[in-house]
Amino acid sequence: MRTFPRNSPQAAARVVALALLADGDVDDTELAAMARIDVAGRLDLAPVELMAIVQSVGHELLTRGDGTWQGVGQLPRAELLTMLDEIDDVGLRLILLQICVALSRSDRRIARGEYEVLCTLADHWDLPLPPLEPARTGAASVSA
Repeated sequence: MRTFPRNSPQAAARVVALALLADGDVDDTELAAMARIDVAGRLDLAPVELMAIVQSVGHELLTRGDGTWQGVGQLPRAELLTMLDEIDDVGLRLILLQICVALSRSDRRIARGEYEVLCTLADHWDLPLPPLEPARTGAASVSA
């Protein structure tokens, strides 16, 4: 994947894109949540710029391997951590974790891939992850 300047709006948007794409799907609920909490504005991007980055990340992920995207588990961990290292400003890391949690919770269910991304963000950036309660339907997801 391409690199972005450290702490740039584009590097931050890619983290959001990874959280959105973590479960293999971006649904209307997540898109509505992006608008409602003004993700683009919080990252100092126009909405069209943010969506272009989400689409670009999605395209890059799809072109790996056989052209299907099953979730963030397909991305080599070292590559994921390299992308996360492009954000080293603690304040921006906190904002991104907050945004990613809100987007993951927007559909009232946190899928396994979303949970893995959230835990990776919190762990790699040494930040506290808000409590995520286990889902009643099984270990594959957590409810919000």
